[in-house]
Amino acid sequence: MPKTSYVKKSRKCKVTFELPAEIQAASAAVVGEFNDWSPHATRMTRRKDGRFSTTLSLDAGREYRYRFLLDGERWENDWEAHAYVVNEFGSEDSVVKV
Repeated sequence: MPKTSYVKKSRKCKVTFELPAEIQAASAAVVGEFNDWSPHATRMTRRKDGRFSTTLSLDAGREYRYRFLLDGERWENDWEAHAYVVNEFGSEDSVVKV
């Protein structure tokens, strides 16, 4: 599940997206409404333990659709997302609620 942390005296929320170390990928990015679905805007960092993660500051009080892009070609959902919504391509997008 995306980890959320609200910023005091702000309408922002820090959201940490993670993929487990078991994921079979050399690179990963989180792609969604918050970055205009750009596959290059939010690359994830591989940690020492092998997992991928990144933290974004998002406007609170909203829901955002997103997916993970692995190795620049394979789409995966966050299987611990807050919700899922059918997209126009016949699959589902993950949803984070902040």
